[in-house]
Amino acid sequence: MAKRGPKRVLDRELRYWELMGGGVGTVEACRIVGVSRSTGHRWRAEMGGVIARSSQTVSGRYLSMHERQRIADLKTQGLSIRSIAARIGRSPSTVSRELSRNTAIWDASYEPVIAHLRAHERARRPKQGKVAASPWLRKFVQGKLDDHWSPEQISLHLRRHFPGRLDRNACPETIYQALYRPGDGIPRALTRKLRTGRPMRRRQRRPDRRTTRFMAAMRSIHDRPLEVEDRQQPGHWEGDLIIGTKNHSGIGTLVERTSRYLILVHLPDDKTAATVTAGVVNALRPLPEHMRRTLTWDRGMEMAEHEAVTMATRMPVFFCDAASPWQRPTNENTNGLIGQYFPKGTDLSVHSPTELRRVQRQLNNRPRKSLGGRTPAEVFAELSALLDPLRCDDR
Repeated sequence: MAKRGPKRVLDRELRYWELMGGGVGTVEACRIVGVSRSTGHRWRAEMGGVIARSSQTVSGRYLSMHERQRIADLKTQGLSIRSIAARIGRSPSTVSRELSRNTAIWDASYEPVIAHLRAHERARRPKQGKVAASPWLRKFVQGKLDDHWSPEQISLHLRRHFPGRLDRNACPETIYQALYRPGDGIPRALTRKLRTGRPMRRRQRRPDRRTTRFMAAMRSIHDRPLEVEDRQQPGHWEGDLIIGTKNHSGIGTLVERTSRYLILVHLPDDKTAATVTAGVVNALRPLPEHMRRTLTWDRGMEMAEHEAVTMATRMPVFFCDAASPWQRPTNENTNGLIGQYFPKGTDLSVHSPTELRRVQRQLNNRPRKSLGGRTPAEVFAELSALLDPLRCDDR
């Protein structure tokens, strides 16, 4: 009777890798060991491969096939565990644990291919979660979730009241997995007790795998010309959006740094990148060229087509650091003044272009302490006529 079970599978996979190492193609190797092509491709994908991808592994935390081969070679040379660890860049405890798990008792041999197969067998998923495996822990977690505790609060409580008891401790991620993964013992309905109330987990992306938000590369505010900072040179603008109720409507705000002059951009229907780009270009392009030098914006997706703004106005667009509104101080201060006319949480689409021009005119004709009592309209008119005879009227 033929052998069955995990040992039989490991024997076949080991034979498959031996054939691949001998130069046999993957299709022929699968036929010889008696498995399908999909199984062979799955083995190569899971294992990283001793042929094409031997230096790779699923994660840097775990030993790769290449590292296990190095351990075998160095062990054959008679090197100590510490010497082997230093050669492969791992801790001695990692090498010691690897050898103790996978060294044959009868001949003290270490086979790297078998060791790699065993490691993947141990890591094979799905496994029963920690919360599902412990009736006490499952009941406790379920009760606290029902009381609207967050997984982090539950984890902190367990750590505080059961220090050193690994069977009665669980990190927040373990609790989240028990709640969202089917068959882990906690009813999915308890997700409604969380603050977010999400029935499904939101996808988490690793920082190194995030796609860029904009098609064209963003210019950082740290690359902005130095003359922008002292406000002596006119023509440098700051921009932002004021968002209405339900995130549907918006108003664009453009403020010139030297004069504090304000231009409001009407966005009644949407605030997509194309609409915002058209509004900003239409607002800035009529200005004298010396009053169109740079534009500083936050990292909102509404400025995804910033290259189009630059091409139409000849103004490079610079972007602030994430979560740094203080890097646009003039714009933020002006947005606070605009809030007197357009309060937060209201529908901004009801305001007509005529209403926006009225508010813009009122704000531009208010005297400012920072301007020595003069108004933004006065200063802007003087700066516009300084090098260009064409004045820019209030809109």
